[in-house]
Amino acid sequence: MTSLPAGRPAPPAAAAPLVARTVPLDPALAADLLAVLPAGGGATGPCSWVRRGEGLVGWGRAASHVAVGPDRFAELSSWWEGLVGSAVVRDEVDLPGTGPVAFGSVAYADGSPSGGTLVVPSVVVGRRGDAAWLTTVSAEGAVAAVPGPAEVVRQAAPARPLDVAFADGALSPAAWEGAVADAVSRITAGGLDKVVLARDLEVSVREPLDVRWLLHRLAERYDTTWVFAVDGLVGATPELLVRREKGLVTSRVLAGTIRPTGDDAHDLALAASLARSSKDLEEHEYAVRSVADALAPHCSSMNVPEAPFVLHLSNVMHLATDVAGVLVDDTSSLRLAASLHPSAAVCGTPRAEADAVIAELEHMDRGRYAGPVGWIDADGDGEWGIALRCGAVSPDDPSRMRLFAGCGIVAGSEPADELAESSAKLVPMRDALTADAP
Repeated sequence: MTSLPAGRPAPPAAAAPLVARTVPLDPALAADLLAVLPAGGGATGPCSWVRRGEGLVGWGRAASHVAVGPDRFAELSSWWEGLVGSAVVRDEVDLPGTGPVAFGSVAYADGSPSGGTLVVPSVVVGRRGDAAWLTTVSAEGAVAAVPGPAEVVRQAAPARPLDVAFADGALSPAAWEGAVADAVSRITAGGLDKVVLARDLEVSVREPLDVRWLLHRLAERYDTTWVFAVDGLVGATPELLVRREKGLVTSRVLAGTIRPTGDDAHDLALAASLARSSKDLEEHEYAVRSVADALAPHCSSMNVPEAPFVLHLSNVMHLATDVAGVLVDDTSSLRLAASLHPSAAVCGTPRAEADAVIAELEHMDRGRYAGPVGWIDADGDGEWGIALRCGAVSPDDPSRMRLFAGCGIVAGSEPADELAESSAKLVPMRDALTADAP
């Protein structure tokens, strides 16, 4: 369906061509997308990209590809372009997200063994406004004709995790504060302007985790975020790295954070102080500049607001800026995500120096945390967020997972304040794991 632009590597050899069919679905059946996800799938679980009841969910696996190393984005992109280029597609809805869709997540670091993965579910249910649809996908060799519709029904509620226990990850809280202090010293000395340092928590539960439990709890409490799941990576990100839709490119940049108190009057004052904070405005400016510079070669008529707004979430408030532009080439959403990664919001400025400090001070592999996560369709449209407020289920032991949170460190950062901020960012996943059944 899509042609491979000149100068790009040939796609890896694909499996049997895909056959995909998208049909309209009664919107009532997609009123709660997460509720139709069936149990099963082991540590990999289902796929999800849902915000305020709209988005995509998928299960089963018609095709998948894993790429590791510095060329992981290019390899995944080429594989997808080759796969959909030979696909047989019958699309009766024709919206972004219909036809064959791949859910993906990509490791933050070039050297991470987690690499990147694209998963093409055998069943995808989507909803946008008053429209809902069902896509079924199979390998051409598996069936002679276009696959028929799958059954879409409300599933039994997932089981609550039992005996949830948390433990320090790579660094204790005190050791992580020391890493922040070290980073501030290097920034003050002029080695770099900003670096984002992350920390992790280890989680264990009695039985294998049902990712659907986490998705439901996150969607209930954080409906302004994109609730995602891909191959055992699950979370609720407030940050849209890039959306490509019918030639329009948008990106939401978040940098600069403060924790609300729950008192409306006090929180309004805190939001005002955040909007005036020189430390947070500096951090935010670095992040916005890095996104605008990366998108500029692919866009015209770019709109970069002069000042951020304050985005209110239930556990934190962020400085936010929405950057938009008109696409002037055929770069896919995944390739745009690659050009943006890593932004200053998850790495720092300058990028190379910040990346080196991260590798030295964090003492852990981020895996797919802070990397792009989202979806792409056969036309190259899609949405990719940054994998924040998330955790990764262990593929070797699905009763264990790691949670992640990070903070932007600049010259004015105080280690104790950054630790408190990181703890606030861990709250969504901690609460989802320990919540009572509704």
